[in-house]
Amino acid sequence: MLHGPCYCARESHTQGVVQTIEVYADVTCPFSHVALRRLVERRDLLERHDVVIRVRSWPLELVNGKPLRGELVGEEIAELRAATTPDLFAGFNSNQFPRTSLPALMLEASAYLSDDRTGEEVSLALRTALFEQGRDVSDPAVLATIAASMGIAIPGPEAAQVVHADWHEGERRDVSGSPFFFVGDQGFFCPTLNIERVEGHLRISVDRKASEAFFDHCFS
Repeated sequence: MLHGPCYCARESHTQGVVQTIEVYADVTCPFSHVALRRLVERRDLLERHDVVIRVRSWPLELVNGKPLRGELVGEEIAELRAATTPDLFAGFNSNQFPRTSLPALMLEASAYLSDDRTGEEVSLALRTALFEQGRDVSDPAVLATIAASMGIAIPGPEAAQVVHADWHEGERRDVSGSPFFFVGDQGFFCPTLNIERVEGHLRISVDRKASEAFFDHCFS
């Protein structure tokens, strides 16, 4: 696997109680974009309006000691579009790939300080801007536009503290990459995709059995 996991922890569901799915992910990880979009699509299909997604920071440039490169992500996206997700990444522009994901992660973290619904909307909007609209989500003007559209302020220093706290909490919870989900005590790494390199070539395919098992755990 290329980037590592996302995290999903589930509260017991009773009528009128919001169920939270936790996800440790980096904004710049294309596999997280796919996983989150598919999770939201399934939630909408099932009309599970009681479920909210809590995205926590898994900053790959801090985890790996260097940020992702636009060329590598472009290669991953080309294979994703060809093999599994022709409906996604339509506007991706590797020339506009951010040199750091930390400003976007800070905006995401700041939005979650308001409430989980706002945080989820901002998290998805950041990924849409990057992967579907080809916008640089480290650009202050881009982030200001997203913040204004969601009615939130540009984050202050406390947001950086939340990003680092999420990262270290993820380490304590044995998160190993982006995206990795946990449902209850069961973990799922990038549950909708098989990702491997064969003789130096990237190969990606949909893991339909694993996907259905994952969704069953999330929405049972």
